[in-house]
Amino acid sequence: MNRLFGTRKAAAPTPTLNDAILSTDARVSAFDVRIKKLEGELTGYRDKMQKMPEGPGKQTIRQRALRVLKQKKLYEAQRDQLMQQSFNMESAVIATENMQNTMTTMRTMEQTTKTMKSQYKSLNIDKLYDIQDDMEDMLEQAKEVQELMGRSYNLPDDIDERDLEAELDALGDDFNYEEKVPSYLNDAMPAMPELLPEAPQGATQQPADGGRPGDLARAEPALRM
Repeated sequence: MNRLFGTRKAAAPTPTLNDAILSTDARVSAFDVRIKKLEGELTGYRDKMQKMPEGPGKQTIRQRALRVLKQKKLYEAQRDQLMQQSFNMESAVIATENMQNTMTTMRTMEQTTKTMKSQYKSLNIDKLYDIQDDMEDMLEQAKEVQELMGRSYNLPDDIDERDLEAELDALGDDFNYEEKVPSYLNDAMPAMPELLPEAPQGATQQPADGGRPGDLARAEPALRM
């Protein structure tokens, strides 16, 4: 059967706005090429007319230039129309994309709202308050336990702070605050020599033989120590 009647061809995909924009832009580019070509011809005709004297030949060139100029104006009008169509389609694409983004955002917000409502339904506010109160009570009990563990024992309850201060002041009188020289300093210090006796009044005179006074001679061994 397929050989006799053939197979049905697959339907061509429906063109999108982006496809239409690409096609329109291609036509605009083709018109730009044609317009550039006509502008080159017009430039050549202008240069020729500037060099030619007035007469039938120059008039013929002028007529050709006018036909090219009319064709150029027609191409420019069609190009501008296609450019406007392309702009309108691009605006439609932008509006469609914005609408799709808005719909996506709205669906996301709707789903998020449903999820939050479902979660709040399973949340018991009163139970949360009870948990907070229980936690506060446990913290108070823990503080009380710490205070009990830090209690001091075997201390009289009727101790007066003023009596304690007076006893502390009295202890200061019993302490000996005289500074003592350490033993290692005593061992290292040499013995101080004894003071020399005062010389008599007549001992300052030297004997006639040039010798030392008797008292100074006796004190010499003590100085050598």
